[in-house]
Amino acid sequence: MDAKKLLLALGVVFLGFWMFNDPNGLAETAGTSADAAWGMATQLFQALIRFFGAL
Repeated sequence: MDAKKLLLALGVVFLGFWMFNDPNGLAETAGTSADAAWGMATQLFQALIRFFGAL
């Protein structure tokens, strides 16, 4: 349980450090990641629609 708290704290510190040192880079990375996640979700739902349509 303590390892999870430590990893969470390290993640928060890392994101905070990144936000103060390169906020534009963080925003660009977040936007790119969100676009990629949306694309993957779209592909997944299209595949599910095709699968259930074939049944």
